[in-house]
Amino acid sequence: MKVLARLGRLARYAVVYAAMTHCTFEYIGDFVLCKGPSMEPTLYSDNVLLTERLSKHWRTYRPGDIIIAISPINAGQYICKRIVAVSGDPVLTQKPHPIENEFSPETGDKAGGGKTKPLMVRDYVPRGYVWIEGDNKANSSDSRYYGPIPIGLIRSRVLCRIWPLSELTGL
Repeated sequence: MKVLARLGRLARYAVVYAAMTHCTFEYIGDFVLCKGPSMEPTLYSDNVLLTERLSKHWRTYRPGDIIIAISPINAGQYICKRIVAVSGDPVLTQKPHPIENEFSPETGDKAGGGKTKPLMVRDYVPRGYVWIEGDNKANSSDSRYYGPIPIGLIRSRVLCRIWPLSELTGL
């Protein structure tokens, strides 16, 4: 009988600790393993980050914040990017260029004749959205590719890098 009582107590403690751990990681903050080159040189692949989820209740996201968000093109994946602009801020986007400016394989030249740069258009981030970009612009799929993302996709804000210990720093 004593063994069953001890097992019952042990099971209750295990359930309580599991619930506390779940609530901590779900509502307060957690640890994230960063993968991919999009945030280099700020963050590298295999860096471990400490993130928090509480500030969204008393503080708005600001340009410069590094966030973890659900990918808008693959809901099963998380992305780590920097907020560049928030609701109402202007951003420069590339306007799609017309077909006559496309490369012509027959002549090996631009079909419109000559070099053309993509037209940059000033746009504004809609209400309830943020514009995110990776620090490694040449190797980052971000808002320049899929547009602004809803604030609801943001999972947490990065507080600091905790691994490797030699690079421990607040972000």
